[in-house]
Amino acid sequence: MTKESLSELRDTLPYDPPFLFVDEILQIDDDFVKGKYRYREDEYFYQGHFRGRPVTPGVILTETMAQIGLVALGIYLSNESGSPAPPPFAFTSADVNFRKMVLPGEEVTVEGEKVYFRMGKIKVQTSMYNSAGEKVCSGTLSGMILKK
Repeated sequence: MTKESLSELRDTLPYDPPFLFVDEILQIDDDFVKGKYRYREDEYFYQGHFRGRPVTPGVILTETMAQIGLVALGIYLSNESGSPAPPPFAFTSADVNFRKMVLPGEEVTVEGEKVYFRMGKIKVQTSMYNSAGEKVCSGTLSGMILKK
């Protein structure tokens, strides 16, 4: 895909700030997606998590992996048929292992590899890396296309 079409794909995600955790989709095909997000120091979830030493909550890391590694890939795969609008999408399950903290101001890269996409259901293996290339967290995420 071209840089412009990757940007258009990002714009079809069903999220808006402050709950959009995708700055850029870098690469996507039938089996793989890669994208980036920088956690800004003024993000709403840092207030009080944790007092005096803010850390990105695990649920936000999981959501970032889901938006890039699951939803973006699911929309890409379901829109190959030429559908004009992205389908409604539901995040259904996650099994995530956390290895490192992500602090305010850090940029992460998420990679998602398709396990399967069939009958409106998608399952991916995802990994998140910090700017030093260290794995922050990884897991298996699942979702489904909702019927209108």
